Amino acid sequence: MSFRLGHLVALESEAVHIMREVAAQFERPVLLFSGGKDSTVLVHLAEKAFRPARFPFPLLHIDTGHNFPETLEFRDALVARTGERLIVRSVQDSIDRGRVSEETGRHPSRNALQTVTLLDAIQEFRFDAAFGGARRDEEKARAKERVFSFRDEFGQWEPRNQRPELWNLYNGRIRPGEHIRVFPLSNWTETDIWSYIASERLEVPTLYFAHRRTCFRRPDGSLTPLSEFLRPEPGDTVEEATVRFRTVGDMTCTGALESRAASAEEVIEEVAVSRHTERGSRVDDLRSENSLEERKRQGYF
Repeated sequence: MSFRLGHLVALESEAVHIMREVAAQFERPVLLFSGGKDSTVLVHLAEKAFRPARFPFPLLHIDTGHNFPETLEFRDALVARTGERLIVRSVQDSIDRGRVSEETGRHPSRNALQTVTLLDAIQEFRFDAAFGGARRDEEKARAKERVFSFRDEFGQWEPRNQRPELWNLYNGRIRPGEHIRVFPLSNWTETDIWSYIASERLEVPTLYFAHRRTCFRRPDGSLTPLSEFLRPEPGDTVEEATVRFRTVGDMTCTGALESRAASAEEVIEEVAVSRHTERGSRVDDLRSENSLEERKRQGYF
């Protein structure tokens, strides 16, 4: 008798195996949870891996202070439903303590400032492994990542120092002060994520689906949500539009996409014909050609 796993079942099985490997190899893992679709899928996979027991790790949210209210509401509802422990560390606290400085100038953002807050939290709790929802299809810097991504004692990433991964064997050996970033969704694509959300009937923030929102359109045609944190500049036009978001991170660097997709199935159809990457509307990724890689080398996720 032949047995063939379906594509999504195979991806799920791989991710569950990776999570159990981390639980077996590390003493103090943590799951980074932003409230976005990828980290929501990670929480669901952790339920598959460890229920009926509690997760062998807490959830950690690095709060920029510029989050969409809908994302924070979803985060809190999910934590209440699962009963898991949530740790929140704030970029604002890092600013108040003089650890980082608020950006000024054109299109300021706190997104890059998360790095220091994250590394401080890893040191505070002595986390030795941190799950993240990054995928290789998102951006060329993330395409260089291993599933077990080594970070040195300063939290820095160096592509040339990453370890080979043969078959499904993962090397988690580290010295004190070092840690591993773990990406169970490495081999998933954006379409895979949405197909899994649809098949498992997962709830995600409503921001991912078409809704009316006040935005301002920049001269290059991009749409940015109007908020207390970001105001239009000369040349921008304020308008009501039917939009959705492909990522739901910091409001100050997350662009909106004009869309009528109101369900996971409709989002899948839209992604299939898109000619832009998922992070193509992230302003912070466009600051330089190697912007994300530069931030990752400093400790960004």
